[in-house]
Amino acid sequence: MLGCNRRYLEHLAALDDVSAGVRALGRVTRPRTVGDKTVKGINFFAAEDSALLHALQNPRVNIAGIRRGDLLPELTMLSPSRLSRQLRRLLDLGVVKRVRGPGFPNKPSGRWAGGRILV
Repeated sequence: MLGCNRRYLEHLAALDDVSAGVRALGRVTRPRTVGDKTVKGINFFAAEDSALLHALQNPRVNIAGIRRGDLLPELTMLSPSRLSRQLRRLLDLGVVKRVRGPGFPNKPSGRWAGGRILV
């Protein structure tokens, strides 16, 4: 019985603290007020949000950034204007960031870089 208790305590000691992940999840799923507008949080179970997040998880997004036109062939369920609004929403929630300027030589101006997706 002592060995079983010891192994159980070792297992509990190996568990990581998940409070940071819970806070990050709450930040992107709760509505946020930006200026005078309320931005809807991400619903991971909605088909549209899920498809957009899967498209942003492509490794080329982290390397070269992405433009709306690069995402349109993958997201046929969204019109170009709807996709622009969705990217703006993700920007306001802090999921993606806009990369500009000469500090990023491999990322031309006007591209979106995939950011912290629940890191």
